Amino acid sequence: MNRPLPDAVGRALAALRIVEAAPDPYVAGHWVLKAGSKVGAVSVTVPGAEPVTLRVTPKVPMARLFFLLGYSLDPRGWRDGQVDVAEHHEVLPALAHAFERQVERAIRAGLLQGYRETEDTALVVRGRIREAEQVRRRFGAALPVEVMYDEFTTDTPENRLLRAAIERLLRLPGVPRPVRARLLHQRTRLADVTPLVRGQRLPEWRPSRLNVRYQHALHLARAILDGASAEHRPGGLRIDGFLFDMNKVFEDFVCVALREALRPYGGRGVLQAKGVTLDEDERVRMRPDFVWYGDGNQGRPLAVIDAKYKTEKKDGYPGADLYQMLAYCTALGLPEGHLVYAKGNVPHAVHRVREAGTVLHQHALDLDQSPDSLLIEVTHLAEEMAATALA
Repeated sequence: MNRPLPDAVGRALAALRIVEAAPDPYVAGHWVLKAGSKVGAVSVTVPGAEPVTLRVTPKVPMARLFFLLGYSLDPRGWRDGQVDVAEHHEVLPALAHAFERQVERAIRAGLLQGYRETEDTALVVRGRIREAEQVRRRFGAALPVEVMYDEFTTDTPENRLLRAAIERLLRLPGVPRPVRARLLHQRTRLADVTPLVRGQRLPEWRPSRLNVRYQHALHLARAILDGASAEHRPGGLRIDGFLFDMNKVFEDFVCVALREALRPYGGRGVLQAKGVTLDEDERVRMRPDFVWYGDGNQGRPLAVIDAKYKTEKKDGYPGADLYQMLAYCTALGLPEGHLVYAKGNVPHAVHRVREAGTVLHQHALDLDQSPDSLLIEVTHLAEEMAATALA
């Protein structure tokens, strides 16, 4: 795509790798833009000029994108169709709509309540006296009393996350007006919940039977807060928007789906495996996307997988991927390694390395198929890996 852009905007898009951006060599003031792995919407503002909004739509259907995202967040509780993206064909409107619907389902029966540890200064004793604070601040006076108690409140981590995600969406450009109105209504229902301060660490929550109705909304809230960004650049340049990195979405889905599919065979699947080094001095560190280990704390590696959100071109996949996988196999002492791509010309290619005898597999998943078919394909891949590793 070729379009006129202020140079500061084009340079910002290129520097942040939102898209591939380069000045048009033939037309002054124009930039050539090409979508990469990031999808969503971003607004770039330069002082004295109108904001420039860039929207990048994914190649997969919107419902499929949310399935990949949702399954990687909650593989046992997520089902296709639970996230309604309506007729939206762009990421941000679809995400805002889906999140608002999940919030409505979560709080329809009332806000979740829980106990929160509270420190306070009171005229009556409630809970426990903070003796050290009483001495330090009151110098032995009996009243007021520095106390600590458990308060039953709606100001829970779950509700704070929902409110923070709503606030974030309301600040983003491109949220449809009807969805924005419903988000404002949901924010009103969460008015008594403490808003998060920018830069503050996100509150942690744990799945339980008490917050089951909140869990899908909370997963989407975390995705919103992780993917949204606001940056101030030198010269008054401002970048504000929401982006999904399809590399990470695909990688997370493949690794989580394989971990679930390998459970019947025992062992443990580790995502972004640490402690893998190429050299004997342990200076060259590597982090494979997924390593399947045998049972026990010292279980030996059984398989290694790397996921790539790429499609095979006429001249094949990049050779660098094979070199990387060969290094993983060497470091882990494995005779075989597996690369999983988003799409390919053939579903499976095999390469045997000269002299070493290491076998490198390249698998292609077709993301255009239904979620059930996609998971069945991952299950077949897991069966193939297990048959070789456990032979």
